Amino acid sequence: MGKRKPVPDRDQEPVVQRIRIRYAKRGRLRFTSHRDFARALERAVRRAEVPIAYSAGFSPHPKISYVGASPTGVASEAEYAEVGLRRPMDADALRQALDAALPPGIDVVDAVVSAGGSLADRIQVSRWRLELPGVAPDELAVAVETFMAAPEAPVERSTKQGRRTLDARAPVERCQVVEEPTSMGETSTSVEGLAAPLPGYPAPCAILDLVVRHVTPSVRPDEILAGLRSVADLEPPAPVRATRVAQGVFTEDGDVADPLAADREGTPQR
Repeated sequence: MGKRKPVPDRDQEPVVQRIRIRYAKRGRLRFTSHRDFARALERAVRRAEVPIAYSAGFSPHPKISYVGASPTGVASEAEYAEVGLRRPMDADALRQALDAALPPGIDVVDAVVSAGGSLADRIQVSRWRLELPGVAPDELAVAVETFMAAPEAPVERSTKQGRRTLDARAPVERCQVVEEPTSMGETSTSVEGLAAPLPGYPAPCAILDLVVRHVTPSVRPDEILAGLRSVADLEPPAPVRATRVAQGVFTEDGDVADPLAADREGTPQR
């Protein structure tokens, strides 16, 4: 007799609540890939005994969805995920449980119960902070002015299909030099403020505040730097540190709106 075919599990409990979380990647954990983080979060869910819901089928997976994951190698204060639960749970209790179960450097900083609607539709831009050690603010300001005035800034990216050209200028909504950043610690950077340069960076250290629209294919911070190099001959003498400080909707006053605000108010955007 032939081997019996496996029977898919169709008896999974349904999702009764969805909770959206914001988490940060700090310090050395900025080098974790999205796949590494997904594995760490699934382990944390099991360790914290979160009543996660699972998909049906031959190989059930936890109901976790991710939005706008950052590139490997950059720090972030604004990464987002949504977990589906088979039993209701207090959002802050979930935040604390996951934060305690995750490794130091991956920190769950906010959690809200979903009020419905698409979270992905509220994440349209990223705000970045780029630290350029060895570059003077005046030098960066001249390069930024040239970059923003350019009709395009073509850069090349290597892909599996070969090299392709992207326009690094088109998705940039805002690009400005930060003159007097708020003095905050590395791990306390928030959506509202920008941290001071890290100790040990060669002086001077110019800081760039950058807002970039999410386009397909996405344009990464290193490609913005390549665009500055191609149109303004800006060549930082030391590695640049990039941190994503916010994601959301770009508002009329030039700010980035919190994508979880509608859930806190119970009025989902459509």
